[in-house]
Amino acid sequence: SEKLYTASPGLVNGLQARTFGVWTLLSSVIRCLCAIDIRNRTLYHITLFTFFLALAHFLSEVFIYHTAALTIGVMAPLMVASFSIMGMLIGLQYLEVEALSQNKKKN
Repeated sequence: SEKLYTASPGLVNGLQARTFGVWTLLSSVIRCLCAIDIRNRTLYHITLFTFFLALAHFLSEVFIYHTAALTIGVMAPLMVASFSIMGMLIGLQYLEVEALSQNKKKN
């Protein structure tokens, strides 16, 4: 939290830092499970949603709440979330094409 919320560090307390840590751990587990079972559409969508949440969180902290500044500590997660969203949206097209081809094989 000390490296992320540099614009207003007085607004961040230990509870918020621990909650952010738990969120990071939870999203990591979801993303690892998606990497293991990449064809699970529900898990894929949940994983994609975690990147949208992360992007929205960091953008709101910088531009709405002004608790974070555009330092490397904030730019790195913004770039990871942005590139991951783009990659997963591209991958989603392949996932849906694969699902359609499997449905045609069944019929």
